[in-house]
Amino acid sequence: MKKAIATKKAPAAIGPYAQGNIFGNLIFTSGQIPLNPETGTIVEGGVKEQTKQSLTNIKAILEEAGSSMDKVIKTTVFIKNMDDFTVMNEIYGTFFTEGAYPSRSAVEVARLPKDVLVEIEVIAEL
Repeated sequence: MKKAIATKKAPAAIGPYAQGNIFGNLIFTSGQIPLNPETGTIVEGGVKEQTKQSLTNIKAILEEAGSSMDKVIKTTVFIKNMDDFTVMNEIYGTFFTEGAYPSRSAVEVARLPKDVLVEIEVIAEL
């Protein structure tokens, strides 16, 4: 049976979906865009700041579920411009421990919600 996860430390869902769902011993997060959970606005700056906020939102959801970034198994990164990959990757790397890196896919997309530059989703172990 699945259990929805919600925290005020990450942006509220802006549609008919949950921030995350626990199923068995896994948590699946919805894609997180760089919304500041306190203001509901997109963080200022470029892909660096947007990647940091997206991953900060994911971290908050995982912690609410009783998990952590060290337990992430798989990530999917949706990026508006693959030319920003190096900058995104630099920030991304600060959220994970070497030797425990998750599997990852990175996909360039034409457009993301609210015209952000990056959206990230994860699957993690509880």
